[in-house]
Amino acid sequence: MSLEDYGWSEFFSENYDECREEGLSPGRITLVHRGIYRLQTGETEIEASTTGRLRHLTDDAGQYPVVGDWVACRVDASSSMARIQRVLPRKTKLSRKVAGERTEEQVVAANVDTVFLVMGLDGDFSLRRMERLLTTAWEGGVLPVIVLNKEDLASDPEARRRDVEAVAPGVPVLKLSALESRGLVQLETFLRSGETVALVGSSGVGKSTLINRLLGSEQIRTSDVRARDDRGRHTTTHRQMFRLPGGGLLIDNPGIREVQLWGSEGGLQTSFGDIEDLAAGCRFHDCTHQSEPGCAVLEAVEDRRLVPERLENYRNLQRELQYLVRKQDEGAERAERKKWKVIQKNYKKSKKMRPF
Repeated sequence: MSLEDYGWSEFFSENYDECREEGLSPGRITLVHRGIYRLQTGETEIEASTTGRLRHLTDDAGQYPVVGDWVACRVDASSSMARIQRVLPRKTKLSRKVAGERTEEQVVAANVDTVFLVMGLDGDFSLRRMERLLTTAWEGGVLPVIVLNKEDLASDPEARRRDVEAVAPGVPVLKLSALESRGLVQLETFLRSGETVALVGSSGVGKSTLINRLLGSEQIRTSDVRARDDRGRHTTTHRQMFRLPGGGLLIDNPGIREVQLWGSEGGLQTSFGDIEDLAAGCRFHDCTHQSEPGCAVLEAVEDRRLVPERLENYRNLQRELQYLVRKQDEGAERAERKKWKVIQKNYKKSKKMRPF
């Protein structure tokens, strides 16, 4: 094995010069579980942990190492353990806001070339959720591919595929049945040697079954979905990278119950490019597409060129991102005030300690 087999490229090499001068070794994180990391050095796979200095200097949860990250580490030959000193700049990432009230970023996977957005053609099917997932992928700079699994359970899978294509123009939409190993050959185009693909989707959509089929053996435990709502249990409890027989790299993620957006409106504008194009024809440049006269977007809804539910989801996601920006600004202001309070406190303390 070599670093190139695990995705090392000129981009990461250019960002490694300083680390190389310090005698550190590069490695890629292949597993994260309860604070313990496993990383691939190109020669072997070893366990690792972060240094206290890295934890001290990292004030943003989104900067902590995740699966897919390239890191600079110091390997202890006596214990066959590594200490992670730095996280190299990321080429791409898949992020979301953490659950709950905190306004923090959670990076799901880093340095991903393609993301398989997996959705079941059963009770899991939701166009609105797919729009949200697409926005997350575009925001992180990752190429999305929509995988409609459980084709064997759908009465009209081709109609479902057309529905998805309507909300994801230009994005590859594949339908297959992982359980029956049907349609898997379509994925080979995106599983190239040295490139990284992440799987994202709800619990019970068949991600684990799909990975087992691609690996050619049962390496991940699977479980049945609940009959009443087609929901699955969290079979996958941690994030892990697998190397496929053909050399492609696959990142498995626990099933997600909700995807709260993180980032700017760039991903939203790409996901809803049709609405953005229509908005260019509105009479007012700051049109909110609510009730303004001369609104080209509302006209498209009236003559059925645009589905009302898609416009409503666009508005919801836009409001969510705007709220996120406000919360981030408020958090930055609080952090700045706190910093200056500490500076002033230390200054007053030092004045009292000065000899006369």
